[in-house]
Amino acid sequence: MFSTEQIFTNATLVLPDEIKIGSLVIKEGLIKDISFENTSIPRAEDLNKNYLLPGLVEVHTDNLERHCLPRPGVKWPLTAAVLSHDAELAAAGITTVLDAVAVGGDIRTNKARATMLLDAAKAVKEAVCNNILRIDHHLHLRCEVPMPNVLELFEPFKTEELVRLVSLMDHTPGERQFINQEKQRIYYQGKYSMSDDEYEEFVENKKHLQIKYSEKHRQEIAKMCRENSIIIATHDDATASHIKEGFALGATISEFPTTIDSARAAKKFKMGTVMGGPNIVRGGSHSGNVSASYLAELDLLDALSSDYAPSSLLHSAFILNLKHGIPLPKAISKVTEVPAKMVNLSDRGVLQNGFRADLLEVELTKDHIPIVHRAISKGKRVI
Repeated sequence: MFSTEQIFTNATLVLPDEIKIGSLVIKEGLIKDISFENTSIPRAEDLNKNYLLPGLVEVHTDNLERHCLPRPGVKWPLTAAVLSHDAELAAAGITTVLDAVAVGGDIRTNKARATMLLDAAKAVKEAVCNNILRIDHHLHLRCEVPMPNVLELFEPFKTEELVRLVSLMDHTPGERQFINQEKQRIYYQGKYSMSDDEYEEFVENKKHLQIKYSEKHRQEIAKMCRENSIIIATHDDATASHIKEGFALGATISEFPTTIDSARAAKKFKMGTVMGGPNIVRGGSHSGNVSASYLAELDLLDALSSDYAPSSLLHSAFILNLKHGIPLPKAISKVTEVPAKMVNLSDRGVLQNGFRADLLEVELTKDHIPIVHRAISKGKRVI
């Protein structure tokens, strides 16, 4: 471990309930001391009033898949893909990540993502065991419940200790994520180059699979999660009924609720809500669903995820503060303390004595874009 103290001074400390100029000391990978005064100790680093805040905690990113399959039909060497993904997250200020891995196959062929699960998850585990990663990695299994092979693929991972979260997903056309049929058609036909006839066949097939498999698989996966103390999340909840259904299964998180009604229901049932950082950075949902910033203004947004854009996580927190009136400590907590608590990581996400020294030094540009000048993971500088 790290025996030498690291001291930062003249830093703008983003604490749970306030912002103070002061100093922070790290020793042996933990925060040792916080004071609200500057120090003249020669070895202290002057941060020139740059922000010093907790490292970001990411509970749902699809970024690993992009590195493993950078283009259709192109499979990258997996250890290299994991390392590249890891470095990108560190540069974005993420010091803890739940790598989201699809369980249930590719949206069209049902093959590429199945291989992705088996190979990418194994590559992450090997990299963790070999201690070659910059930040702390866990796994989030995204289980597509209408897919015929989802139980077969999930079974080997139900006792894997890196699996910290399982989300129950159903991307059947016309439901949840894409209630707006035209938005859905644009998305799928654009992404997968489907003709009109191919798209109609795709929709019919997906609806058939939902009727045959969704309820059975949702129940069985939730049961295995409860038996193995794995946290359960619902996904793209569109109605209060979706929330009630998830709550009955033992879910404690609602990922990307698509309507105000579902977000309000989640609050009623004390399920934490997670929305996408890209939704806030872009100013709205690409699927035509509820705005994440509007949910934040209604106090219906608990945490943020970078989803498909790692840099959006930190950026979105500052946007909530600067454009939507959310106090900075509360906005930062949505990307640090709150998601950490959601997945039972109680040793990080806050500038507090005894917590993991996962830290970021951040400066804002004139356009209010955050720049990560340094990222520290468990006391070790990784950026």
